[in-house]
Amino acid sequence: MNVINEVTYTKNWPSNYGNPEWLLHDRFGLFIHWGLYSNAARHEWVMKHEKIHPDKYKKYFKYFNPDLYNPKDWARAAKNAGMKYFVITTKHHEGFALWDSKLTNYKVTNTPAKRDLLLEMVNAFREEGLKVGFYHSLIDWHHPEFPIDGVHPQSDDEEYKKEALNRDMKNYAEYLHGQVRELLTDYGKIDYLWFDFSYANRNWGWSTGKGKNDWQSEKLEKMILDLQPDIILNDRLDLGRGVVTPEQYQPREAMTEDGEPVIWEACQTLNGSWGYDRDNLDYKSGDMLIKMLIDSVSKGGNLLLNVGPNGRGEMDQRSLNSLSEIGEWMRVNARSIYGAKNSEYTAPIDCRYTQKGNSLYLHIFSWPFKHIHLDGLAGKIDYAQMLHDGSEIFYKEHDPDKEHTHMSTTIRPGSVILELPVQKPNIIVPVVEVFLKN
Repeated sequence: MNVINEVTYTKNWPSNYGNPEWLLHDRFGLFIHWGLYSNAARHEWVMKHEKIHPDKYKKYFKYFNPDLYNPKDWARAAKNAGMKYFVITTKHHEGFALWDSKLTNYKVTNTPAKRDLLLEMVNAFREEGLKVGFYHSLIDWHHPEFPIDGVHPQSDDEEYKKEALNRDMKNYAEYLHGQVRELLTDYGKIDYLWFDFSYANRNWGWSTGKGKNDWQSEKLEKMILDLQPDIILNDRLDLGRGVVTPEQYQPREAMTEDGEPVIWEACQTLNGSWGYDRDNLDYKSGDMLIKMLIDSVSKGGNLLLNVGPNGRGEMDQRSLNSLSEIGEWMRVNARSIYGAKNSEYTAPIDCRYTQKGNSLYLHIFSWPFKHIHLDGLAGKIDYAQMLHDGSEIFYKEHDPDKEHTHMSTTIRPGSVILELPVQKPNIIVPVVEVFLKN
């Protein structure tokens, strides 16, 4: 049993995993999906969606030349956004290795880039003080021993399936383990290993999905922890442990298992696509992204927000604008996020609470007229102020014997009334910092 951040976690965090205190403190990370699909610019699953044969897909390998790539720019953008860690796709389902793997020729050093782009990225982000995470796909649509199943791009190609009948999953698992060993041996301390994905419950009749037995997950996990004993793992090895990773949705409440809290992280995109998707303009607003970050922390979780750089190696301007907008909010409100968690108090309508010790942070999603009522806080507040500028906020405790009749019928006993300015401050989501009495 581990006691972490004043909460006892027993369900998804075994004692031999690394200490997740830093993850629970930092709360906000950058996800990066970058690979050959960035050249296609039509979603990272383009190989599957368009049923592209591996031979045809090699054109993206032949012309992968990110000549504008400068990972220091990426690292600065992440740091300025208030992100504290990053997770990069070392290999996605397409099978392309972003590092100089000794186990395959299908790697970045054999493209026109001709160098280890992963190493440059790791160094750049470390220099900016961010922790390092690797995403690694358990799936590989390029490897000659990875069996054809219903998820594979050639699932409808009967001729291809016949040619692949003798593929041996054990041989692929050996390759998978070998590449993970390289990543955890050659790049220094890796803080977070993010696997994707298991689908053992899928069944297409002619094939079934893959899970822990196919990946040899127990053996893989042991090797990982032997190589990097402080590492944090997510929950997608089909072992029932690790950081829970809801994808492209926000849980309605703090996540639990059997009534006990679990460590979790919401994975979200800027526009619905993980990889660079040129014609997808469905970007979330800065307002929405900031609220998603707050919402995650208010429920005891993290936000891992994705950017998909393009084939030239740059983050597009709209993505950079989103990061900048979040960063401006974080510049003055970050202490309501870092080290904070969900609160035992129930927030008012259109608001979210986060809490850090005796500091309670009220995030106001919809600015009210003059007043906001805080239930259950009578006699508990020592001081209150706007977080962004440190300006005092007056408050009064409700006393039904001293209020007009029409007020006493609408205000709950034990509540506190904050007195707010009529005009909303020029902040996307204003935060009131409430200092509770010891």
